[in-house]
Amino acid sequence: MGAPADFHVRPATLDDAEAVTACVEAAYRHYVERNGKIPAPMQDDYSQVIAEHDVSVAVLGVEIAGVLVVRETEEGFLLDNVAVRPGCQGTGVGRRLLQLAEDKARASGHDSIYLYTQEIMVENQALYQRIGYAEYARRHEVGLDRIYMRKPLPPVR
Repeated sequence: MGAPADFHVRPATLDDAEAVTACVEAAYRHYVERNGKIPAPMQDDYSQVIAEHDVSVAVLGVEIAGVLVVRETEEGFLLDNVAVRPGCQGTGVGRRLLQLAEDKARASGHDSIYLYTQEIMVENQALYQRIGYAEYARRHEVGLDRIYMRKPLPPVR
């Protein structure tokens, strides 16, 4: 585990699209080798995602170290993507982005947050279970086997 990083989190701008794409690709690349399929976040056009959704970036120095994409859906508040550059994993960037997602869900009036991950991403599933997410569905979508997980969000006191 790395040392705590000195980073700040801010909303993404369209100028960040190229660096966001690079961060996401670095974070998910190893899954392509694992199952031969390109994870959905690697297929997104981040200029469009930034324009249409709530995207935040964790910035370390001048580098985008992490990306968070959240949005509201018919199913609730979706943690659509959280990606951390491999060299920045274990430094608190991911933990801070996950907390921000929960804060945004609460601020939007939701009492839970949900996400989906590929069935092959077992380390992600284990992490999400450790921080309070529980599986509630399995679906085959866009050629991928996905596990849906939800976390209740108690009110802030």
